Amino acid sequence: MKRTSVSKKQTIDFTEGKPASLILQFFWPLLMTSMCQQLYNFVDSVIVGRGISDNALAAVGNMGSLFFLIVGFSFGLANGFGIMIAQSFGAKDFDELHHRLAGTIQLGAILAVVLTIFSVLFLPNALTYLRTDPIIFQDSLKYGYILFGGLFVGITYNISAAILRSLGDSQTPLISIIVSSVTNLCLDSLFIFVFKMGVEGAAIATIIAQVVSVGICLKKLFSLEMIRLSKADFANNQRVWLLLISNGLPMALMNSITAIGCMVVQYFVNGYGVVYTAAYAACSKYLNLFMNPAATMANAISAYTSQNYGAKKYERITDGIRFGLKMVTGFYVVLGGVMILFPANLARVLLSGKDQIELVCIFLPACGIMLIFLNILFIVRAVVQGMGKPMLPMVSGIMEMVLRTAVISILMSRIGFRATAFAEISAWIGALVINAYAMFKYLLPEVKIRRVLEVE
Repeated sequence: MKRTSVSKKQTIDFTEGKPASLILQFFWPLLMTSMCQQLYNFVDSVIVGRGISDNALAAVGNMGSLFFLIVGFSFGLANGFGIMIAQSFGAKDFDELHHRLAGTIQLGAILAVVLTIFSVLFLPNALTYLRTDPIIFQDSLKYGYILFGGLFVGITYNISAAILRSLGDSQTPLISIIVSSVTNLCLDSLFIFVFKMGVEGAAIATIIAQVVSVGICLKKLFSLEMIRLSKADFANNQRVWLLLISNGLPMALMNSITAIGCMVVQYFVNGYGVVYTAAYAACSKYLNLFMNPAATMANAISAYTSQNYGAKKYERITDGIRFGLKMVTGFYVVLGGVMILFPANLARVLLSGKDQIELVCIFLPACGIMLIFLNILFIVRAVVQGMGKPMLPMVSGIMEMVLRTAVISILMSRIGFRATAFAEISAWIGALVINAYAMFKYLLPEVKIRRVLEVE
């Protein structure tokens, strides 16, 4: 007999209770998890930049868009699969939940093999396409081979964490990231400062730390009786595969299409030399750091929306949207202000070159002023994806790519490094317009119908 209930201490049911308190209960561990990841990435950059050189930081940063292309694809699939799992959990359809979990495991294994082979084989060509400076080409190649060679570990973590979040568990990913981040930073320092292993040491430390995080997540998943699977759950899953792929693939493509737009920007940046590349790497680190709270709130809103959409509680979704928008506006005031007021101070933490620091001081204030559009985009897109409507968000990813490409190709030669900021801002606004339309298109009719039924 399969279990059809689970302790509320282990998961969160978003379909009952006060939306704000439930979202915050889920959000804070999720934020701490994400901040630990960002803090690790930031300190790792400091170790690489200060412990090796600015060129080493440029080599690692140069891999950012490529890594986002591959890992973002797997992350999108995992989140898409997680939304389907969350909807089954919200609807209390545990038989379907088991089949969707089994299908996620099967597709995840196939994904890991295919992406690993693809990324390792095409890495040199990709670096060449990006016009990687010869000074940093070999370091980028070494770093990329190690990360992509261990891609299976990262994909396993993404899927495990997505499943846990879909069931309302944000604490286990937090614990796993805290432990793995400490492991990673200790190994980083050991490999770089003591063993002098260069960028290879940073990459190896990342893979080892990911193994630790995977172990913690899998241990928790295996302890949940509600999701213990049988052989029957893995049989005849073609219908489930199609369902999972139909939701996960558009989300994966959205991430990858967005990454291609970022690669185009990286291509133009690299064409101006290693100074631009290092500055852009630092800008990307800070942008990821300061958009992180809003992106994390969006993850919480996505899980909240998925469960309530499965339970057909559409009014609760609108309550969650209002709360989420209030939160990300607060994040904008604080973090956008830091980007506007203290760009030079931020730049000096990662970089030592005067020219690189001056470039960062161009990018951060411009993006800080317009960060509100990105924050709102995160919430609106999360709602649409949480309802299992991934197509228009995917179209918005295409819009982001087109706008980034157009702006950077037209303006880079005219206004220099400032074009990188304008490319980001234009992409945010374009994507927001499409996702706002999608949210009103899909959610408002459901809310109106539910109100009519309640009156009758």
